[in-house]
Amino acid sequence: MIKRPAFLLAAPSSNAGKTTLTLALLRILVQEGFDVQPFKCGPDYLDTWLHTLAVTTGETSRQGRNLDTFMASPRHMQDVFLRHSTGSDAVVVEGVMGLFDGSVKSRGSSAEIAKLLDIPVILVVDAKGAAYSVAPLLYGFRNFDPALRLAGVIFNRVNTVSHYEFLKEACSDVGVEPLGYVPRDESMAVSGRYLGLNILPDGDQESAITAMADHVKKTVNVQRLLEISRADIGAPAASVKKPPRGQAVIGVARDEAFNFVYAENLDLLSSYGTIRWFSPLSDKALPETDMLYLSGGYPELYARRLEENSSMRLGIKEFVSRGGVVYAECGGMMYLGNSITGKDGQSCSMCGALDLDTSMQEARLTLGYRKVDLSAAGYPEELRGHEFHYSCLLRSGDLDNVAAVRTARDKPVDTAVFRFRNTFASYIHLYWGETPGFPGYLLEQRRGNNDDQHDDCSQPFSLQS
Repeated sequence: MIKRPAFLLAAPSSNAGKTTLTLALLRILVQEGFDVQPFKCGPDYLDTWLHTLAVTTGETSRQGRNLDTFMASPRHMQDVFLRHSTGSDAVVVEGVMGLFDGSVKSRGSSAEIAKLLDIPVILVVDAKGAAYSVAPLLYGFRNFDPALRLAGVIFNRVNTVSHYEFLKEACSDVGVEPLGYVPRDESMAVSGRYLGLNILPDGDQESAITAMADHVKKTVNVQRLLEISRADIGAPAASVKKPPRGQAVIGVARDEAFNFVYAENLDLLSSYGTIRWFSPLSDKALPETDMLYLSGGYPELYARRLEENSSMRLGIKEFVSRGGVVYAECGGMMYLGNSITGKDGQSCSMCGALDLDTSMQEARLTLGYRKVDLSAAGYPEELRGHEFHYSCLLRSGDLDNVAAVRTARDKPVDTAVFRFRNTFASYIHLYWGETPGFPGYLLEQRRGNNDDQHDDCSQPFSLQS
């Protein structure tokens, strides 16, 4: 066991300022010389992208990772935590929603994850319009689950020093240590919203995160936070034997339009061979590849540029048409379709590889965990993932839906996993970390029916875990 600062930032509810404070603390610790490993509870891929940015310096970089006990088992989640915490000086976990909010009651919640990892919780409380009334709130969160270790609280949106004094009195009466506060500052609120909505390369996120850190370090006792949050973090368990490294070449889209991806998925893909990154925005041709992975992102924001890169669109359409293996999720699926219609009603042509059209008009949020049964397509294990999008399918043509999809509470949903030849596409972001045979299943689809592909490069389908 190695004792080091490790804590989970949680809140009574969403929109309390967890992400803003997490990014600020990550940057402060990096500025102090810590090698920090960030994690995010739940299925969010944007926050892990921002976490990675916050801890990246000229010398070091660590990838933000997801911890989710719906998409994977507690054992797998603990293994991810221990493997990627190895060698770090501090570990910071950002919670999801409210502290006890899970897929079913508190199952999969930040509280459950903190207990499984045996790390303390630091509560972030929005104190706008409140003073001593935070006392019963803190009392409830401290005592609701005796197995949870609530180590301290940081107050957000505090008006004045005297306001904080009232809050400290409440802390004293319920036995929760106050660790400081974040003053109300409109630039902080704007930066938080800005980061959440804009991950463009010209977005100047660096300056925004640094400004957050400078603001927070003035009134939050970071040194005391590190002192009270030290936890024993063991070594990861002996790795389960994995199949030998494959020889497949896997093209993965990565640019401003396609960047929502789980890090564990990429780690697993790399075990099947070599990843070749490419940009649907900038590159004129596909790399030589056995499989394409088109992740989610913001293709609607770059629809005109994607349309203008006609050689890439044509290359992808030809790859699909001749039976190349493709897995596309959310934004990647939209790109494979015929067109994307923006909020302004303007339509841009996409690859035309799948007979479907998507639109951002009259956008409504579709959100939730998903259980995916692909047994109709020959894959025997249940897959799990998350659906989050504002776009909608305007129409889909003669495409096979090869999946039965349910929510976390086992209610059927009509979200499709489309299959056309050897291309699979869906709005669902699947997490493959605990189903390592899935990329092998995908690669196996082209065996025996694609003479123009070099078949000896694919990894045999394996259900080893």
